[in-house]
Amino acid sequence: MGEQRRPAPASRSSDLLSLGSFVVLGLPDGMLGTAWPAMRATFGAPVGDLGLILLIATAGSVLVTAFVGPLMRRLGVPALLAVAGSVAALGYAGFALAPGLWLVLAVAALTGMAAGMMDAGLNTAVALTGRRRLLNLLHGAYGVGTAIGPLVVTVAILTGSWRPAYLTLTVLDLVIAGSWLRQRRRDGPASRSAEHAQANEPQPGPQWSRRRYGAVLAAGMSVFFLYTGLEVGAGQWEASFCRGHLNLSTGATGLATFGYWGALTAVRISLALVPRPVSPRTVVRYGTALAVIAAAVIWWQPGPAGTVIAFAALGGALAGVFPALITLTPGRIGERRAQHVIAWQVGAAAAGGAGVSALIGLLIGATSLTVLGPALTTSPSWSSPPSCS
Repeated sequence: MGEQRRPAPASRSSDLLSLGSFVVLGLPDGMLGTAWPAMRATFGAPVGDLGLILLIATAGSVLVTAFVGPLMRRLGVPALLAVAGSVAALGYAGFALAPGLWLVLAVAALTGMAAGMMDAGLNTAVALTGRRRLLNLLHGAYGVGTAIGPLVVTVAILTGSWRPAYLTLTVLDLVIAGSWLRQRRRDGPASRSAEHAQANEPQPGPQWSRRRYGAVLAAGMSVFFLYTGLEVGAGQWEASFCRGHLNLSTGATGLATFGYWGALTAVRISLALVPRPVSPRTVVRYGTALAVIAAAVIWWQPGPAGTVIAFAALGGALAGVFPALITLTPGRIGERRAQHVIAWQVGAAAAGGAGVSALIGLLIGATSLTVLGPALTTSPSWSSPPSCS
């Protein structure tokens, strides 16, 4: 703990491209839940099938994160991210052109693999430099994407169809892929040599037994699974809850979903810009407590306006948890282990995002949309953040 980490060679253009990539990474997470009521009407699908899309996408994401560390060393970060953008474009083109739900389900694995490469690759590269502000900005950029996503879908639906929203996403992913290829040529072989040297440089780390290391790793991954499951589950099911239970209009539902992701984004950017950085442990501790309170208000349902405000408060409470946990990882387990573990944590987070969302979908299908409040309230109490000592 307390290791001194040296920033890897980076350029301002690389930082800006990283932020842009996370905006595009966040777009589909904000879009899908908002688009789902219209998508399922197009395909004649039951409401719970949203969980199937998320599960298949997660399977792809979890699978690829096991290989992100070796791929980063072999290809370099820019090439890995160019591949991620290309795969994402192919997957979302399938969404936009799908004649039935079967094609959406078929290409969902591609979108998950692309997200896993982008998410794990950039989180690992930035976390190992020790640039806490950039890491918070990176997740703030993701929040920008998730906040814009519902608005993009809402505009598309109001003008006739949800499909143009996914065509737009396809084009943006192609732009990201081309930009990372250009960045790779601009950086040249020197950047990859520096990355390789840093990856293989002996670095200190805690002297733990294999059993203790495995226990800490499992505890950390369970936390990523549960907290990301709560964050994504609330965002994905809010639109269906607002439309089907609170009886809000399409426009009001889009604004409500924007409020959730917008609050998440605003808090993340604020954490990156405050003059005196907030301790990651403090962010995790108080964010968790506030999240439980906000989720309990959603369960209580003090009228449509109060419930929508509670969703926004939940997004703000959860905003700093994920980047704070990523920030703590290298200091807890050592940089050499962190090169692999951060990718696994991102995979666990992806599994949680889809797994918890799918479980909520099954509960909704078996009961009603009213089960969302109790599910969100109990999620953060299933596990506590592991000790950072």
